[in-house]
Amino acid sequence: MSAPVGLPYRVGRVAWFALIALQLLWHGWLVRPEHLPAWLVLAATVVPLLIPLTALPDLRRALLWVGILSLFYFCHGVAEAWSAPTEKWLALAEIGLTLLLIVALGAGVKRRKPGT
Repeated sequence: MSAPVGLPYRVGRVAWFALIALQLLWHGWLVRPEHLPAWLVLAATVVPLLIPLTALPDLRRALLWVGILSLFYFCHGVAEAWSAPTEKWLALAEIGLTLLLIVALGAGVKRRKPGT
Protein backbone atom coordinates (compact mmCIF):
# COMPACT_ATOMS: atom_id res chain seq x y z
CA MET A 1 0.00 0.00 0.00
CA SER A 2 1.36 3.44 -0.89
CA ALA A 3 1.78 6.27 1.57
CA PRO A 4 -0.92 8.94 1.67
CA VAL A 5 -0.37 11.87 -0.66
CA GLY A 6 0.35 15.12 1.15
CA LEU A 7 -1.13 18.53 0.41
CA PRO A 8 1.84 19.76 -1.67
CA TYR A 9 1.45 16.83 -4.05
CA ARG A 10 -2.29 17.34 -4.31
CA VAL A 11 -1.66 21.01 -5.17
CA GLY A 12 0.95 19.91 -7.71
CA ARG A 13 -1.54 17.51 -9.31
CA VAL A 14 -4.15 20.28 -9.60
CA ALA A 15 -1.56 22.64 -11.14
CA TRP A 16 -0.54 19.88 -13.60
CA PHE A 17 -4.08 19.25 -14.79
CA ALA A 18 -4.80 22.98 -14.90
CA LEU A 19 -1.72 23.42 -17.11
CA ILE A 20 -3.07 20.75 -19.48
CA ALA A 21 -6.46 22.49 -19.56
CA LEU A 22 -4.79 25.86 -20.17
CA GLN A 23 -2.87 24.48 -23.16
CA LEU A 24 -6.04 23.00 -24.64
CA LEU A 25 -7.99 26.23 -24.17
CA TRP A 26 -5.18 28.52 -25.30
CA HIS A 27 -4.05 26.76 -28.47
CA GLY A 28 -7.21 24.87 -29.32
CA TRP A 29 -9.90 27.46 -28.72
CA LEU A 30 -8.98 30.95 -27.49
CA VAL A 31 -5.99 31.81 -29.71
CA ARG A 32 -5.71 29.35 -32.55
CA PRO A 33 -2.33 29.24 -34.31
CA GLU A 34 -2.01 31.30 -37.48
CA HIS A 35 0.87 29.58 -39.27
CA LEU A 36 0.72 25.98 -38.08
CA PRO A 37 -2.09 23.44 -37.90
CA ALA A 38 -3.84 23.54 -34.52
CA TRP A 39 -3.40 19.78 -34.05
CA LEU A 40 0.38 20.16 -34.38
CA VAL A 41 0.56 22.93 -31.80
CA LEU A 42 -1.70 20.97 -29.45
CA ALA A 43 0.44 17.87 -29.92
CA ALA A 44 3.58 19.84 -29.08
CA THR A 45 2.05 21.48 -26.01
CA VAL A 46 -0.31 18.87 -24.55
CA VAL A 47 1.27 15.49 -25.33
CA PRO A 48 4.42 16.09 -23.22
CA LEU A 49 2.17 16.84 -20.23
CA LEU A 50 0.26 13.60 -20.81
CA ILE A 51 3.34 11.34 -20.87
CA PRO A 52 3.83 11.43 -17.07
CA LEU A 53 0.33 9.96 -16.72
CA THR A 54 2.03 6.60 -17.30
CA ALA A 55 3.72 7.07 -13.91
CA LEU A 56 0.53 8.26 -12.19
CA PRO A 57 0.24 5.34 -9.77
CA ASP A 58 3.38 6.87 -8.22
CA LEU A 59 2.22 10.50 -8.02
CA ARG A 60 5.55 11.72 -6.69
CA ARG A 61 7.42 10.31 -9.69
CA ALA A 62 4.82 11.65 -12.15
CA LEU A 63 5.04 15.11 -10.61
CA LEU A 64 8.82 15.01 -10.75
CA TRP A 65 8.62 14.50 -14.52
CA VAL A 66 5.98 17.20 -14.85
CA GLY A 67 8.17 19.54 -12.81
CA ILE A 68 11.05 18.99 -15.21
CA LEU A 69 8.75 19.52 -18.20
CA SER A 70 7.25 22.64 -16.62
CA LEU A 71 10.52 24.47 -17.15
CA PHE A 72 9.72 24.47 -20.88
CA TYR A 73 6.25 25.87 -20.16
CA PHE A 74 7.71 28.53 -17.88
CA CYS A 75 10.05 29.67 -20.66
CA HIS A 76 7.19 29.59 -23.16
CA GLY A 77 5.04 31.71 -20.84
CA VAL A 78 7.79 34.29 -20.37
CA ALA A 79 8.41 34.51 -24.11
CA GLU A 80 4.71 34.86 -24.91
CA ALA A 81 4.12 37.42 -22.15
CA TRP A 82 6.97 39.48 -23.57
CA SER A 83 6.15 39.20 -27.25
CA ALA A 84 2.37 38.75 -27.56
CA PRO A 85 0.43 41.46 -25.70
CA THR A 86 -2.96 39.97 -26.66
CA GLU A 87 -1.99 36.64 -25.09
CA LYS A 88 -0.28 38.10 -22.04
CA TRP A 89 -2.97 36.98 -19.59
CA LEU A 90 -2.72 33.39 -20.85
CA ALA A 91 1.06 33.52 -20.62
CA LEU A 92 0.90 34.87 -17.07
CA ALA A 93 -1.49 32.05 -16.15
CA GLU A 94 1.00 29.56 -17.61
CA ILE A 95 3.84 31.12 -15.62
CA GLY A 96 1.74 31.05 -12.46
CA LEU A 97 0.78 27.40 -12.87
CA THR A 98 4.37 26.34 -13.51
CA LEU A 99 5.59 28.25 -10.47
CA LEU A 100 2.81 26.73 -8.35
CA LEU A 101 3.82 23.29 -9.56
CA ILE A 102 7.51 23.83 -8.81
CA VAL A 103 6.80 25.30 -5.36
CA ALA A 104 4.48 22.38 -4.56
CA LEU A 105 7.19 19.92 -5.55
CA GLY A 106 9.75 21.72 -3.41
CA ALA A 107 7.38 21.79 -0.45
CA GLY A 108 6.73 18.08 -0.79
CA VAL A 109 10.38 17.07 -0.53
CA LYS A 110 11.16 15.35 2.74
CA ARG A 111 14.22 16.87 4.27
CA ARG A 112 16.68 14.84 6.28
CA LYS A 113 17.55 15.90 9.76
CA PRO A 114 21.22 16.84 10.20
CA GLY A 115 23.32 13.92 11.28
CA THR A 116 21.15 11.17 9.78
